Amino acid sequence: MKKAITVVAGIVWDGERYLAARRPDTAPFGGFWEFPGGKIEPEETPEAALVREFQEELDITPTEWKYWQTVTHEYEELIVTLLFFHITAFEGTLIPQEGHTVRWVMPSQACELTFLEADIPIVQELTTLA
Repeated sequence: MKKAITVVAGIVWDGERYLAARRPDTAPFGGFWEFPGGKIEPEETPEAALVREFQEELDITPTEWKYWQTVTHEYEELIVTLLFFHITAFEGTLIPQEGHTVRWVMPSQACELTFLEADIPIVQELTTLA
Protein backbone atom coordinates (compact mmCIF):
# COMPACT_ATOMS: atom_id res chain seq x y z
CA MET A 1 0.00 0.00 0.00
CA LYS A 2 1.31 3.44 -0.92
CA LYS A 3 2.08 5.98 1.74
CA ALA A 4 -0.36 8.92 1.71
CA ILE A 5 0.51 12.38 3.01
CA THR A 6 -1.28 15.71 3.16
CA VAL A 7 0.72 18.86 2.65
CA VAL A 8 0.17 22.60 2.46
CA ALA A 9 1.63 24.58 -0.43
CA GLY A 10 1.83 28.35 -0.61
CA ILE A 11 1.71 30.44 -3.74
CA VAL A 12 3.48 33.56 -2.46
CA TRP A 13 2.71 36.63 -4.54
CA ASP A 14 4.86 39.71 -5.07
CA GLY A 15 2.81 41.83 -7.43
CA GLU A 16 2.34 39.73 -10.55
CA ARG A 17 5.15 37.30 -9.69
CA TYR A 18 5.09 34.27 -7.43
CA LEU A 19 7.74 32.33 -5.57
CA ALA A 20 9.09 29.05 -6.89
CA ALA A 21 11.45 26.87 -4.85
CA ARG A 22 13.89 24.29 -6.23
CA ARG A 23 14.37 21.23 -4.04
CA PRO A 24 17.97 20.50 -3.00
CA ASP A 25 19.62 17.83 -5.16
CA THR A 26 20.01 15.57 -2.11
CA ALA A 27 16.29 15.69 -1.17
CA PRO A 28 13.59 13.34 -2.45
CA PHE A 29 12.55 14.67 -5.89
CA GLY A 30 15.76 16.75 -5.79
CA GLY A 31 16.21 19.34 -8.50
CA PHE A 32 12.50 19.80 -9.15
CA TRP A 33 10.74 23.11 -8.62
CA GLU A 34 7.72 23.37 -6.35
CA PHE A 35 5.56 25.69 -4.32
CA PRO A 36 6.99 26.01 -0.80
CA GLY A 37 5.23 24.20 2.01
CA GLY A 38 5.25 20.86 3.73
CA LYS A 39 3.48 18.13 5.66
CA ILE A 40 0.66 18.84 8.06
CA GLU A 41 1.55 17.39 11.46
CA PRO A 42 -0.98 15.36 13.49
CA GLU A 43 -3.42 17.64 15.35
CA GLU A 44 -2.27 20.63 13.27
CA THR A 45 -4.62 22.76 11.18
CA PRO A 46 -3.63 23.44 7.56
CA GLU A 47 -3.29 27.15 8.39
CA ALA A 48 -0.94 26.43 11.32
CA ALA A 49 1.11 24.11 9.10
CA LEU A 50 1.34 26.82 6.43
CA VAL A 51 2.74 29.35 8.91
CA ARG A 52 5.11 26.82 10.54
CA GLU A 53 6.48 25.49 7.24
CA PHE A 54 7.18 28.97 5.87
CA GLN A 55 8.94 29.95 9.11
CA GLU A 56 11.05 26.75 9.01
CA GLU A 57 11.83 26.74 5.30
CA LEU A 58 12.04 30.40 4.30
CA ASP A 59 12.28 32.37 7.57
CA ILE A 60 9.10 34.33 6.79
CA THR A 61 5.69 34.43 8.45
CA PRO A 62 2.64 34.54 6.18
CA THR A 63 0.22 37.22 7.42
CA GLU A 64 -2.46 37.17 4.69
CA TRP A 65 -3.55 34.05 2.87
CA LYS A 66 -6.59 32.38 1.36
CA TYR A 67 -7.25 28.70 0.68
CA TRP A 68 -7.53 28.11 -3.07
CA GLN A 69 -7.87 24.44 -3.97
CA THR A 70 -6.88 20.85 -3.21
CA VAL A 71 -5.04 18.57 -5.64
CA THR A 72 -4.34 14.87 -5.10
CA HIS A 73 -1.54 13.28 -7.11
CA GLU A 74 -0.32 9.71 -7.17
CA TYR A 75 3.41 9.18 -7.57
CA GLU A 76 4.96 5.73 -7.96
CA GLU A 77 5.43 5.24 -4.21
CA LEU A 78 3.38 8.05 -2.69
CA ILE A 79 -0.06 9.63 -2.78
CA VAL A 80 0.08 13.32 -1.93
CA THR A 81 -2.85 15.62 -1.22
CA LEU A 82 -1.85 19.26 -1.59
CA LEU A 83 -3.83 22.12 -0.09
CA PHE A 84 -2.91 25.24 -2.06
CA PHE A 85 -3.09 28.70 -0.49
CA HIS A 86 -2.53 32.10 -2.09
CA ILE A 87 -0.25 34.10 0.23
CA THR A 88 -0.49 37.83 -0.41
CA ALA A 89 1.50 39.21 2.53
CA PHE A 90 4.26 38.04 4.85
CA GLU A 91 6.64 39.38 7.47
CA GLY A 92 10.38 38.86 7.57
CA THR A 93 13.18 38.58 5.04
CA LEU A 94 13.02 35.65 2.67
CA ILE A 95 16.02 33.44 3.46
CA PRO A 96 15.91 29.75 2.42
CA GLN A 97 16.77 27.60 5.46
CA GLU A 98 16.80 24.07 4.03
CA GLY A 99 18.96 24.29 0.90
CA HIS A 100 16.23 25.40 -1.50
CA THR A 101 16.93 27.78 -4.36
CA VAL A 102 14.14 30.32 -4.67
CA ARG A 103 13.13 32.51 -7.57
CA TRP A 104 10.33 34.98 -8.28
CA VAL A 105 8.69 34.07 -11.58
CA MET A 106 6.01 35.51 -13.79
CA PRO A 107 3.24 32.93 -14.34
CA SER A 108 4.14 32.78 -18.04
CA GLN A 109 7.80 31.99 -17.20
CA ALA A 110 7.06 29.22 -14.68
CA CYS A 111 6.28 26.72 -17.43
CA GLU A 112 9.98 26.85 -18.35
CA LEU A 113 10.91 25.37 -14.94
CA THR A 114 10.75 21.64 -14.20
CA PHE A 115 8.01 21.53 -11.56
CA LEU A 116 6.97 18.43 -9.65
CA GLU A 117 4.24 16.49 -11.45
CA ALA A 118 1.63 17.35 -8.81
CA ASP A 119 2.30 21.08 -9.29
CA ILE A 120 2.17 21.20 -13.10
CA PRO A 121 -1.64 21.65 -13.33
CA ILE A 122 -1.39 24.51 -10.82
CA VAL A 123 1.43 26.18 -12.78
CA GLN A 124 -0.69 25.90 -15.93
CA GLU A 125 -3.80 27.23 -14.19
CA LEU A 126 -1.89 30.21 -12.78
CA THR A 127 -0.93 31.27 -16.33
CA THR A 128 -4.63 31.64 -17.12
CA LEU A 129 -5.28 33.79 -14.04
CA ALA A 130 -2.64 36.35 -14.93
